[in-house]
Amino acid sequence: MKVLRAKDYRRMPWKNGKGETVEITVFPADASVSDFGWRVSMAPVVSDGAFSSFEEIDRTLSILAGEGMRLSVEGMESVVLGTGSAPFSFPGDAATDAVLTQGPITDLNVMTRRGIWKHLVSLRPSGGPIGPAKADATLALALRSCRVVDSGIMLGPLDALLFEKGDPDVALQPSDSSLYIIDIFAV
Repeated sequence: MKVLRAKDYRRMPWKNGKGETVEITVFPADASVSDFGWRVSMAPVVSDGAFSSFEEIDRTLSILAGEGMRLSVEGMESVVLGTGSAPFSFPGDAATDAVLTQGPITDLNVMTRRGIWKHLVSLRPSGGPIGPAKADATLALALRSCRVVDSGIMLGPLDALLFEKGDPDVALQPSDSSLYIIDIFAV
């Protein structure tokens, strides 16, 4: 298990140059935005506009902070996402436009290369074991401060744990902390 600290996340411009991405982790570790296998990032969205296109990429978007946004994805019915919404999956190469509902938001963005990797994103309380289960990699993103039981490891808001297949499960305290769990699977 690897601890990823929010203060160490890499910051870079969006592919379309209209904002900034905060990269939590990417595989392989030295991958760029054009050749990653999978990538987990966050981004503040401060204005309406088009999303960057990512060929052969599947995406899932969740809202971490703010009131929300309406997403219009080519070939799909538009959807309004907020902090309580289920993660929303869509093709990264479909034309996508966002309209903020009431001011800026911060989103969580998970992307996997279609046909090579797939992912599953869920929001859940931290009670119960957290680990890689059947996934090739699992990322647990803390939404507020919590402690890894029996380890002395403290996680701050938006810190993460990255598990690889074979790593032991852990538990977090307090058990009512919310986490985004991202499971990555080889196809």
